[in-house]
Amino acid sequence: MTTEPASLESLQVLYHSKDFIVVDKHWDIRIDSKMWYEKLTVQEQLRQRFPELADPSTYYGFRFCHQLDFSTSGALCIALNKAAAGQAYRCFKDRTVTKAYLALVRGSVEEETQTLNLAIGKNSSEGKTHMMCTEGTEGCQNPKPCQTELTVLEYGLYDGDPVTKVLLQPLTGRTHQLRVHCSGIGHPIVGDFTYSSGADVTPYRMMLHAHLLHIPLEPQPLHVSARDPFVPTLDPKWIPQRSLRTLTGTVETLLERRVEEDRKRKEEERERLRREEERRKGRQRRTEKESEEERRQCQEWLSEWAGD
Repeated sequence: MTTEPASLESLQVLYHSKDFIVVDKHWDIRIDSKMWYEKLTVQEQLRQRFPELADPSTYYGFRFCHQLDFSTSGALCIALNKAAAGQAYRCFKDRTVTKAYLALVRGSVEEETQTLNLAIGKNSSEGKTHMMCTEGTEGCQNPKPCQTELTVLEYGLYDGDPVTKVLLQPLTGRTHQLRVHCSGIGHPIVGDFTYSSGADVTPYRMMLHAHLLHIPLEPQPLHVSARDPFVPTLDPKWIPQRSLRTLTGTVETLLERRVEEDRKRKEEERERLRREEERRKGRQRRTEKESEEERRQCQEWLSEWAGD
């Protein structure tokens, strides 16, 4: 990741197999666009670097497995065939994918670990129809439950102002969820022009980065991390002052917990299938017993009839 603007040549590939490509999306580029004049997109970067992988049967030429906002950088997964796309889609649909984002947020977040449970809906207020908002906000339409886990990593300063470096794990997938949740607790993401009402314009970018992507594919999970861009060597305006926990250790703990959750989920699924099989066999035995009883009665009737 760099502080320089994106270009068609600046595509960074984190992972490449016959089924998937994962790229480190730049912080000022759209994934795709329906507008003919918009040439600087991840879609066009891929088409330029890997023209042989473009699929003309798809609308954009590539199968993007998920979305990242224009101003969000980090790990973005692209499926290279229909079967791979279907497998990834099921993981996202079943919410078995683990994603974790790094962010610098305004102010000092006091509660070091917390789960944000603010419901999010569309903002119908005039001039804000492209935005989301939390339940109870004026103009908030159709709010739905959303959960984000927040873990504080470091406290410090950005351009002289107090900020907190956090790891965010979205447990649901609502539009702008992380940005709205951070803003909703009074700690908007540094450089978020939209959710600062256009006031936060000094930073060169919005400080939100998709650091971790873990998709539990079979037989081999896809596990990729995009390097932390919020370091003083890259952006000297960010000055860490107090570290609570390391990024590596926090991510390892998160993944261990997710592995345990997945193990329990699979055990519960196996137990459910076992009970269903037992019920099926029980119904089959009852059916067989009833059929045997019917045959016995039929034989008795035939014997009586023959006797008459």
